[in-house]
Amino acid sequence: MDSLKKELLPEQREELLKILKERFEKNTNRHEGLEWDKVQAKLEANTGKMWSLDDMERTGGEPDVVGYDEQTAEYIFFDCAPESPKGRRSICYDPEALESRKEHKPGNSAIGMATEMGIEILDEDQYRLLQQFGKFDTKTSSWIKTPADIRKLGGAIFADYRYGTIFVYHNGVESYYGARAFRGSLRV
Repeated sequence: MDSLKKELLPEQREELLKILKERFEKNTNRHEGLEWDKVQAKLEANTGKMWSLDDMERTGGEPDVVGYDEQTAEYIFFDCAPESPKGRRSICYDPEALESRKEHKPGNSAIGMATEMGIEILDEDQYRLLQQFGKFDTKTSSWIKTPADIRKLGGAIFADYRYGTIFVYHNGVESYYGARAFRGSLRV
């Protein structure tokens, strides 16, 4: 797949833009002061990024604009599905963890999938920012970017929202659960 050009067909782009516009208009609290026409123009000029957004959508992430970076002139999209994206669950943390499992290997890893999709996994600060827009992961959890010193020791971190609080926990990098996926971000 890497050698293939990652672009959507015109009808796929049109359908994705329709979905993103509806979500944008329905959730204005996530992007106050931003205008859809400017977001759409930026998307149409970045077809590779549209491929990544379509992958986010296809795997259940429900991507939406959560900000605009004035310095880089980029719109910031996060996965905004209420629970961790269904098409990314039951995965371990990274490719090294996947490779090290001797049996009962999951189908993929959070870092591996994110790389294939052309997106970044949310870090703890981004996860906390996401929670300002609603209650996410009240029944599921999401792997988040793990600091190198923790990963070096064989650990990875994940987060969820329970009891009115954001919890950040740890697990071994090889672990995987049916209710844990990852949330991604994309800059366009």
